[in-house]
Formats: sequence, structure tokens, C-alpha cells
Amino acid sequence: MRSDSQDRASWGLRCAAWGGLVFLHFPILIIFLYAFNTEDAAFSFPPKGLTLKWFSVAFSRPDVLEAIRLSLQVAAIATLIALVLGTLASAALYRRDFFGKQGISLMLILPIALPGIITGIALLATFKVLGIEPGLFTIVVGHATFCVVIVYNNVIARLRRTSHSLIEASMDLGADGWQTFRYIILPNLGSALLAGGMLAFALSFDEIIVTTFTAGHERTLPLWLLNQLSRPRDVPVTNVVAMLVMLVTMLPILGAYYLTRGGESVAGSGAK
Repeated sequence: MRSDSQDRASWGLRCAAWGGLVFLHFPILIIFLYAFNTEDAAFSFPPKGLTLKWFSVAFSRPDVLEAIRLSLQVAAIATLIALVLGTLASAALYRRDFFGKQGISLMLILPIALPGIITGIALLATFKVLGIEPGLFTIVVGHATFCVVIVYNNVIARLRRTSHSLIEASMDLGADGWQTFRYIILPNLGSALLAGGMLAFALSFDEIIVTTFTAGHERTLPLWLLNQLSRPRDVPVTNVVAMLVMLVTMLPILGAYYLTRGGESVAGSGAK
């Protein structure tokens, strides 16, 4: 009897989990489907036909290409900044205790914990005080503030699972600081850095709230999509671009998941 009740509970939990996944992802599947919808059936369900026409239309429009270029440029620069600053911050904080360490850790994590509208308003006010005009630079700075957190969390978690005795052994055997970093630390951090960079890129590419306050006259892809809501005749093209944003966002997240799921078995962590 107990086994039967446990089996029923297990099936109930599985059904609930799958139901939640369907509920969350069904709207995304609708967008994917409508990206291939024919022109005369743009607002009907189910679609009356499928076509690739809207892909050629979307990628022949200068405004779409410019928005894609800007989003990729911002995401790449913000990710590079995050990789450098996040790695340095995690290296400084992961092992030694010093006065103010907890406060610094809180300040690093705060941008991702605060609502985006608060961060956006704060950045806009700061740029105005400094006399900096909104544009590419301000968007990159805004995105880098929360991308640093993503890299920092990934790298510091990996450093905490890496035995410090490996570093001590390397130094005892005559390796200098650069050699220890290159041959001991970096190989252990490789997948964490890659995963953190991929997550930061995905987060930057589809960010809209902070970008709204820091973009000025620039239009990233999410801002372009927001402006398209008032243009119902462009719905098919909007669906294609929305699908592109979702793919560019989802693929790095999935890649980061597969890169970090075996992170507990890093060298020196004691895992067997």
C-alpha cells in the first residue's frame, strides 16, 4: 500500500512539473509558430499556412539589422568587462577575511537583486550629474553592472571548490604567479568563466528595463521590439525578431547549464 501511494504521489508531482513547464513555455511556442505564419493568417489560430517569407523581410530591414548589431556589440563589451572585473573580484574575496569583506560582497550582488527600474533611474541620474550623454557607453556601463554579478557568482563558487593545496604545491615546486595561474587556476576556472560569460551575454542581449533609461536615442533589439507593439501591421516581422531574441537568450543558458553541472568534480575538490 505504501509503495502504491508513493508511486501515485510521484506521478502527481511529475504531472504537476510538466504542467508547469507547458504553462510557462506555451506562449513561447506560439511565437515560434507565428514566426512562420502566412501573411493573410497573421491573426488567426491555428495558422492556415507556413512560410519563410518573414525571415527574408526581417533581415532585409535596416532598422532590424542595426538593432541586432547594437545588441550584439553591447552584450559582447559588457560580457568582456564582466569577465575581467568579476574574476578579479572573486579572486580577491573568495578566501581571505578582511574588514569590509561582507559589505563589498553585498555591493557586488546588489545590482542583480535590485529592481531594474531602480538601477536604471540611479544610472540615469549619475550620468546626468557627470554630464555624460546617453548612448552606447551608458548602455554598456548599465549592462556591465549586473553582468559582473553573474561572472562573480560562477567564479567564486568554483574557487571555493578548488583546493588551495594545489596552488601551494605549484608554488613549492618553483612555479611563479603567472605559471600557477596559467596551469593550475585557469584550467579549473575555464568552464566557470565560459558559463558565466555565456549567461552574462544572454542577460545583456535581452535586457530592456535598464536599457530604457540608459539608451538615449539608441535602439537595442529589445527596445525595437517594445516600439513594435504600436505597429500591428509589422506583427509577422516582430514575431521573427522575437524568436531570434529567445534563441540567442536560451542557447547560452542551456550551454552554461551543461558546462557547470559537473562542477563539483573539479581538481582538488575532494569529489570522487
